[in-house]
Amino acid sequence: MAKRQIDYDEQAIKTLDPMEHIRLRTGMYLGRLGNGSHPSDGIYVMIKEVIDNAIDEFIMGAGRKIEVSLDDNGVTVRDYGRGIPLGKVVDCVAKINTGGKYNDDVFQFSVGLNGVGTKAVNALSEHFEVCSWRDGKHKRAVFSRGKLLEERGGKGAEANGTLVHFRPDVEIFKKFSWNVEFIERRLRYYAYLNSGLTILFNGQRFQSRDGLADLLREELGDTAPLYEPCHHRGDKLEFALTHTGSYGENYFSFVNGQYTNDGGTHQSAFREGVLKAVNDFAGRSFAGEDVRDGLIGAVSIKLQDPVFESQTKNKLGSTEVRAWIVPQVRDAVLKWLHQNKDAASLLVDKIKANERLRKELAAVKKQARERAKKVAIRIPKLIDCKYHRGDRHRKAESTMIFLTEGDSAGGAMIQARNVETQAIFALKGKPLNCFGLKREAIYKNEELYNIMRALGIEDDVEQLRYQKVVIATDADVDGMHIRNLLITYFLRYFEELVTSGHLYILETPLFRVRNKQQTRYCYSEEERDVAIAALKAPEVTRFKGLGEISPGEFKGFLGEDIRLAPVGFSSMGVVEHSLTFFMGKNTPERKQFIIDNLITDIA
Repeated sequence: MAKRQIDYDEQAIKTLDPMEHIRLRTGMYLGRLGNGSHPSDGIYVMIKEVIDNAIDEFIMGAGRKIEVSLDDNGVTVRDYGRGIPLGKVVDCVAKINTGGKYNDDVFQFSVGLNGVGTKAVNALSEHFEVCSWRDGKHKRAVFSRGKLLEERGGKGAEANGTLVHFRPDVEIFKKFSWNVEFIERRLRYYAYLNSGLTILFNGQRFQSRDGLADLLREELGDTAPLYEPCHHRGDKLEFALTHTGSYGENYFSFVNGQYTNDGGTHQSAFREGVLKAVNDFAGRSFAGEDVRDGLIGAVSIKLQDPVFESQTKNKLGSTEVRAWIVPQVRDAVLKWLHQNKDAASLLVDKIKANERLRKELAAVKKQARERAKKVAIRIPKLIDCKYHRGDRHRKAESTMIFLTEGDSAGGAMIQARNVETQAIFALKGKPLNCFGLKREAIYKNEELYNIMRALGIEDDVEQLRYQKVVIATDADVDGMHIRNLLITYFLRYFEELVTSGHLYILETPLFRVRNKQQTRYCYSEEERDVAIAALKAPEVTRFKGLGEISPGEFKGFLGEDIRLAPVGFSSMGVVEHSLTFFMGKNTPERKQFIIDNLITDIA
């Protein structure tokens, strides 16, 4: 049948009001919507955009306190900066490309969206209120979904500054909920990055004296570093670093206060500067991997007009920063090494130990690679996708690999997946519990070795081939066990993959409720009960495993409505304790914990 011809004339061309465009193309401004289950979801980006304006005031020397509160799904942010100029209050929150961020004399290192951020929050809020106080006068404006409802001003006795209150629009975000831990973590980062600033949030106080050194101490928790962090603070560059006994390397990098969880040119330059300093101090040519194994670092730079590799600003692309970051890091670390002889000795000893272990592993790696070549040229059980993370293509950021439980589930997912962005790796069975094992365990165990090869992370986690690594197992005891074994594997050897926000759990429906007119898939007993009440004479099916879900049904679960739960933790310090308890050899203690917390249905 021939396609219906659609007229392409003047009537087909539309011009949207900027606020309408924000509501229609929300992803261009927030990156993603989500439901509040991930720290990058849109509701947290909205908080960030409002707080960024308050941070900019502090950076410019105005206001040392920010108050944040969360109640009734609404957020209030009050700063004590200069306040928005009263005649421009409405324009600054409602007119695109209006703001002080374009004036480098007023805002030199802006963290906001440069004239867009607060407008996006306004357009995407069912209620938005802004009030500015300046020298005894104030201006207040109220909006709904970007439309001005009320504007008034006059005398105001409050201290100078700006208050913004917003409530995300349920028409855009549908059903969402706030995760207070995500908000607290972001506020904590703001405090580390802005020494001297006090942030108050629902009765808590966040402030820092030692900046990024405090960040490392917070992340490490009870995990003792090998030496007190090396800490440098300059006008445009601050960094801190130390080593632990863990495998791999971990970084927390920031640009103008923006957390760049995928790193970028500033993080690469920082690593290069550390390597140069250590080699100059030791008079050696240590390999970069030996210097960095076990390293945890934090780096923050201030940069005019930064260039990011995506709208979500997860990775810095500005190439010119290397020229000044590398020598500054090298000089600062070298000076610290000469001034702290004991710590320098511990650092060099750690690197030498890393070097010995790497050389000992070389033979094991060679055997593993030779064994893999004999099995197949390609990685067994990997069904790859067309695009990969790092490709210069818009779909690169949507790539994911599913680590599935067996061939039955893998087969259905292979047929249902998006071949351009979704890869499948089918596990043979339960992976090895690698807690407490040395790194050579990866190379001696075929399954763990092939997972590492499939992800492309053998040499560097930055080479990860997929934006998201998704564990897809049954929601039964065996499935949960496999899930824990895989999480243990990543936390044990590739912790940065988790801290950078790349590891997820696939949520699949537990129930199918349907009648002749409608089918609903339910992810909880609560959703099931709602569906049963809504449908007449429904048939209820309980999915026992992924293998029971047909390829046709899977298409809906892997598409736009895919539900992914991020794997994360409050700080790196809790990882070792948690792994020891849940995956270690303390069987009696764990057994008693299960008995004490076991939930039964016995009345």
